[in-house]
Amino acid sequence: MTTPLPSAREIGALHDDCLARPDWPERDADAARGPLWKWIETNHLYNSRLWAEEDLARRTRVADSEIAANKRAIDRFNQARNDATERVDELLLIALGLVDASSARSDAPVSTVAPGARLNSETAGSMIDRMSIMALKIDAMRAQTERCDADAAHVAASRVRLQRLREQREDLGSCLDALLAEAREGRAYFKVYRQFKMYNDPQFNPALVAERARQVRG
Repeated sequence: MTTPLPSAREIGALHDDCLARPDWPERDADAARGPLWKWIETNHLYNSRLWAEEDLARRTRVADSEIAANKRAIDRFNQARNDATERVDELLLIALGLVDASSARSDAPVSTVAPGARLNSETAGSMIDRMSIMALKIDAMRAQTERCDADAAHVAASRVRLQRLREQREDLGSCLDALLAEAREGRAYFKVYRQFKMYNDPQFNPALVAERARQVRG
């Protein structure tokens, strides 16, 4: 195995460190730690950009054109987030020796899983993606506990929710560590699941196909 497996604690620390940077998420992912960590950070970067756009898209006192721009950005960031999740899964499966490396990026990766291993319904990349979202929720809820313009009841409720969010991230991280440990031992595995986001593909989105056909007919 050439790529060390990440622990949930390391991943959570990366997520939190990124959110603490004043230039996040405008900066690019750091490639210095290697491809796997680059794609874990890239997934977090696009989740962060997606989070900000989702907030902006809920505005009610701006022009419709601004909301349309937010919605288009949401589509782009969501696609990039999913692409990064798939890359994380590919690299983890290669590191674990559970997929033929030359086929890992194809639509039909060739499995090298030993007989008897159980299939986990959720991929490790998807769990890391969920941890990224949990980090964003924790960061946002922490900000609610520090508001000076909110009443005491709001701050108290936010503190309770913050604790619950932290517990949920710990639980998710434990499940990720367990899956990777079982996969390393040959007792479990996961697959690369392609999202095939059809709405972003002009060849598959029926509305875009019809729009293009009308342009051709002139």
